[in-house]
Amino acid sequence: MRVLIPLPDRDFDVTEVSVPWHELVSRGHSVTFATEDGARPAADPLLLRGVIFGQLGASSEAKLLYEKLERDDASFAAPMRYRDIEVRAFDGLLLPGGHAPGMRQYLGSELLQSKIAAFWQLDRPVGAICHGVLPLARATHQGKSLLAGAKTTCLPKYMERSAYWLTFWKLGRYYRTYPEYVEDEVKRALARPGEQFVLGPRTLSQRGTATDDRAAFVVKDGRYVSARWPGDAYLFAKTFRGLLEDGLA
Repeated sequence: MRVLIPLPDRDFDVTEVSVPWHELVSRGHSVTFATEDGARPAADPLLLRGVIFGQLGASSEAKLLYEKLERDDASFAAPMRYRDIEVRAFDGLLLPGGHAPGMRQYLGSELLQSKIAAFWQLDRPVGAICHGVLPLARATHQGKSLLAGAKTTCLPKYMERSAYWLTFWKLGRYYRTYPEYVEDEVKRALARPGEQFVLGPRTLSQRGTATDDRAAFVVKDGRYVSARWPGDAYLFAKTFRGLLEDGLA
């Protein structure tokens, strides 16, 4: 199966890209990356070296997977351009997140949102994690957000706020991608936010791993799966892969 992963030129989340990529390619699926004008993308450097005092960055395993992605994946080295995306060529669409300023290129691209909206109409698997839910909330079909009738999660406000308050003295608004919290914007896109938005269990540090999903959380709604943050990445990747492979049955 062929999966599209669009990215910004820089600042995407290490874990939310490398973990799903590895889960998919290790099971024989093909991943195609896309950036706005075909530039080779680069992850948020602070997540690779540690956001503050060497902490709050990606795990050692995620960083090793990212090194492998950079070294081995030809599509990552030479991604396609957003304008060249032919949505029918793909069996799945995966939307990673990230919070640093470079993410706005991807999160706010109206061209990419039009491609996402076209893919959504194909009724094929879509996965979005953390800030990656925003392009779905912003993309529209017949005047409504793609998520208007969907059940979803995203980066919770309490997580975004906590990360900001822990680091603003050193990094300013690094953790505040937009003035509005991700959760608030996603909720505005829903027809019935009280019923459709799923916060999940509260956590600030416990993460799922490749072998233990107990601390992870995802929301599955038909062919759409969403997750909150990098701590959900392994379960998110496995769930998305399951949606792809269910289509082969």
